[in-house]
Amino acid sequence: MERIQPESVALADMKAAEQRLRTQLLQGMEGDAQAYQAFLKGLSTHLRAFLRRRLSALPDDIEDLVQDILLAVHNQRHTYRPDQPLTAWVNAMARYKLIDLLRSRSGRETLHDPIEDDMALFATNDHEAADARRDVNKLLQQLPDNQRLPIVHTKLEGLSVSEAAAATGMSESAIKVGVHRGMKALAALMNLSMRSTT
Repeated sequence: MERIQPESVALADMKAAEQRLRTQLLQGMEGDAQAYQAFLKGLSTHLRAFLRRRLSALPDDIEDLVQDILLAVHNQRHTYRPDQPLTAWVNAMARYKLIDLLRSRSGRETLHDPIEDDMALFATNDHEAADARRDVNKLLQQLPDNQRLPIVHTKLEGLSVSEAAAATGMSESAIKVGVHRGMKALAALMNLSMRSTT
């Protein structure tokens, strides 16, 4: 019986992730809002893991960069050609946004790995994503409801501020304040958690 090499399994996983996201993008471009939402959510998971490995010196900038890339993908979705690999198309936008960020950091050496390997974008394994979700959920449980709920509804579930306000009974301004204060509190908890593990 032939042994399956770990590299071939990883490559198969990356190709499956790309195919799934490509299908969702194409369905979204044809008007399927649910597929498009799934595409953006799946892509953001891959982008976070991809950037976290490369920008460990700039952890506070990763989420902003993910959002910048997602916005570029959304604004340029009409340029995607179905015969083109999704990885190359997304990676071109990610590279452009990453270079902008690095230039704004006065040339500090912050990039740990080159981003030339297009398939590396989809190299995140499901265990990393599950571990990250579990860790974030643990930290979220430490926040008061007026911070935790706005973050869960707007950042994790993708609701608008007004939808989150309706779901929680809070005012829209309370949602915005809760997200702002909650994100600061989460960052502090993460820093504390990282220091305690080193």
